[in-house]
Amino acid sequence: MCQRGDRTVGQVAKDFDLTETAVRQWVKQAELDAGTRSDGLTSDERAELARLRAENRRLQQDVEILKRATAFFALLPS
Repeated sequence: MCQRGDRTVGQVAKDFDLTETAVRQWVKQAELDAGTRSDGLTSDERAELARLRAENRRLQQDVEILKRATAFFALLPS
């Protein structure tokens, strides 16, 4: 509605009992996703970033486990 020019952000916020800040953020995200803005991440980029962060955490945990296993087996008598 805001992007089409039918209503202002304030009108949409009032009609749907939302904050203007929330509506502005949604409009901004829609513009990022459409490619009409370039000052932030698209929804796909945000999803990929979240996936990569989770994968990074898992890999860091794997490395820690391997370090502990290496230390354990290094202490075993031959």
